[in-house]
Amino acid sequence: MAILRRHMEIAANYELKSAVSGVNWPSIPSPEAAALLALQYQFEHSQWWPPAKLEAKQFRQLREVLAHAAQTVPFHRDRLSAAGIDPAHDIDPAAFARLPLLTRRDIQLHGQALMSQKLPSGHGHLVEHKSGGSTGEPVRVFGTQLDTAFWLAQTLRDHLWHRRDFAGKLCAIRSRVNDVELRGWGPATDAIFVTGPSALLNIRTDPAQQLKWLQQQNPDYLLSHPTNLRELARLSIKSGVKLPQLRQVRTFGETLSKDLRALCREAWGTTVADVYSAEEVGYIALQCPEHEHYHLQSEHLLIEILDDAGLPCSPGAIGRVVVTTLHNFAMPLIRYALGDYAEVGEPCDCGRGLPVLARILGRSRNMLVLPDGRRLWPSTPVIRYSGIAPIQQLQIVQHARGAVEARFVAERTLLPDEERAMITAIHDALGFPFSVTLLPVAEIPRPPSMKYEDIISLVAADDEPVA
Repeated sequence: MAILRRHMEIAANYELKSAVSGVNWPSIPSPEAAALLALQYQFEHSQWWPPAKLEAKQFRQLREVLAHAAQTVPFHRDRLSAAGIDPAHDIDPAAFARLPLLTRRDIQLHGQALMSQKLPSGHGHLVEHKSGGSTGEPVRVFGTQLDTAFWLAQTLRDHLWHRRDFAGKLCAIRSRVNDVELRGWGPATDAIFVTGPSALLNIRTDPAQQLKWLQQQNPDYLLSHPTNLRELARLSIKSGVKLPQLRQVRTFGETLSKDLRALCREAWGTTVADVYSAEEVGYIALQCPEHEHYHLQSEHLLIEILDDAGLPCSPGAIGRVVVTTLHNFAMPLIRYALGDYAEVGEPCDCGRGLPVLARILGRSRNMLVLPDGRRLWPSTPVIRYSGIAPIQQLQIVQHARGAVEARFVAERTLLPDEERAMITAIHDALGFPFSVTLLPVAEIPRPPSMKYEDIISLVAADDEPVA
């Protein structure tokens, strides 16, 4: 009954587009829209399945992927054979775990051997994805139109989970876009629903100009990187600027901290909804509509969170994120170690069987290395310098074990007492008494990917090279 009520709610609250001239209601969707709606119908059921049923369905689809890889992808054919895996037979998690992890370096070195020599029919043409290389290892991955359809379907799922009003205005401040105003929200919605307008602004625009633009646009929803939103919220509070229609802030591309959620509430009285994605694989997890943790997108990806021994992490433990694509037959990524780390969460009381991530912590290079070689996740990704000194931006860089450099942009030269207070705050946030060098700079530029990192370690731990 709950699923039936949900479909009735969608029909009642959203205006559907019709692809047939003269037929306005009930609407008749285009083939593209019908496929996305069909996936939503299945998602509405599968999200409530128990984990065991979800896993069984995943491994049923995985068998199709492995069979295709064994026949048409030279790189995976060799790996499957070496691991003693025959996709003609059922495969279970224990057998699957015998396959070695696929690394970014593997993709760089063996890109062509990772490509399928023959695509199945119905998957559409190739689609190229380029990782921005925030780890220092940019990669190029190919998918298909079918693979992209799942990406769009999960974007739509995110909208529906959070009950966004498609009649509202959406503003996005991000990289690789031109400054433009559009009639719809984008391909995930435009083929299906009647939506309000959207407006895009390039993230390289000065933050003060961004805020003026937002005042003019007066959006219902705002999408951007967390660090960009932090500066916008800070400027908004300082100048007293309000965004009266803003209902929700949406974030992507970087780790999201609790203090940024609080800052957005202070600045605009709104909540934040985050997504966890990667250019190579699409959506990995979406924020639960009832909590601040995340649900893995198990219908499209098989996701493992593994400890240092390569074993699955239990709730509360932190491990590396390993992803297997279930519908990319052009360049299947099988047990792909993204370089990210996340904390496994307890099952969610919302009732969804989709596994939970409590936190996404970032890349391996965001872990600091202690003098004895152990790795340390800082207690918070952002140093709380508010009230200590007039600092506008801060980045911690580790060049040596036991020592860090704090690069910062400030309104003026810090006083000696402020410098001492900053060092104490850094020790508290990092959880270790590192030797701290304060380095004032004119600006902290973003990398080409525009993904900003608060903490970067350039030091290798004993058991892992720095990416």
